[in-house]
Amino acid sequence: MELTRTVAKRVVQLVIVLLFVTMFTFLLIRLLPGDPTTTIIPFGTDAQRAVLRQDLGLDKPLPEQYWNYLTGLLQGDLGKQYNSGRPVIDLVSQSLPVSLQLMIYAQFIALFFAIPLGILTAYRAGTRSDKVINTGAFAMLALPNFVLALFLSYFVGAQLKWLPTGGYAPGWMDQFFDSSRSPDLWEHTRSMLLPAFTLAVGQIAVYMRLLRSDMIATLQENFITMAKAKGVSNQRILWRHALRPSSLTLLTVAGLNVGTLIGGAVVIEVIYGIPGMGLKIYQAVFSKEYVELQSYVVVIAVLFVLVNFFVDFLYSVLDPRIRRARAS
Repeated sequence: MELTRTVAKRVVQLVIVLLFVTMFTFLLIRLLPGDPTTTIIPFGTDAQRAVLRQDLGLDKPLPEQYWNYLTGLLQGDLGKQYNSGRPVIDLVSQSLPVSLQLMIYAQFIALFFAIPLGILTAYRAGTRSDKVINTGAFAMLALPNFVLALFLSYFVGAQLKWLPTGGYAPGWMDQFFDSSRSPDLWEHTRSMLLPAFTLAVGQIAVYMRLLRSDMIATLQENFITMAKAKGVSNQRILWRHALRPSSLTLLTVAGLNVGTLIGGAVVIEVIYGIPGMGLKIYQAVFSKEYVELQSYVVVIAVLFVLVNFFVDFLYSVLDPRIRRARAS
């Protein structure tokens, strides 16, 4: 019952946040300086601008424009490309699974390396191995991902020829959005390994440092001392008793880093030629497809809000004290 009330309260807050998100993205075109149609088609005729203004609904009152925009979103209508007339929802259905897979792989790689390293450095805090690993983490954090992308593309791809330096093969999520795209898991893995690792390197350092700090504090708690007194093995103490209460900060940052990963994915997708939303955003900006860009922004914003809602829900699962505090 307590958990149900907490979830219901968070769902109401989620709906309110999503309304504000859609309102902001709706105003994206309307806040362009001057006439938005002039910005979109700077060399168009007055007749062309009038048609575009009507297509965008700019000739209607602002509340009516927002209502039409919101109802269109709920029906899956994200507008059309001005130059091709192609529905933007088709472009999103093709590019969104690519970017989602890239972010999932990057998060998995980051956590796969960061959690053991964080536990190890916390257990050996102050030792030589701790100092060496932390120095490496600072170096990874200081390295721009586009520099790492160019280096890996040249050295691993062009010189050693271990992995492709560009291109994309459909994966398991692509077929879910488009049944005509047959996945090739081997080629998909090879095409995504370098981009995902490039995107994950900086996150490894952040996650490891956060987990290390929380683990050091947790290992000083009384229940850890009691577990040691009972003869529980160090491995069980670290992985079963200390990791769970130390993972809340890591979970928070992992959820918030969805926005960071999206920003980094724009550069990574352009360098590696991956047809995800990052590459589509880059192309939409340079081709002045503002309706398309607006749709990408709202999809990303909604995704970011949903991920953080899920992370917030996991707090209650990992630490019941949070759920009781919110219910009181």
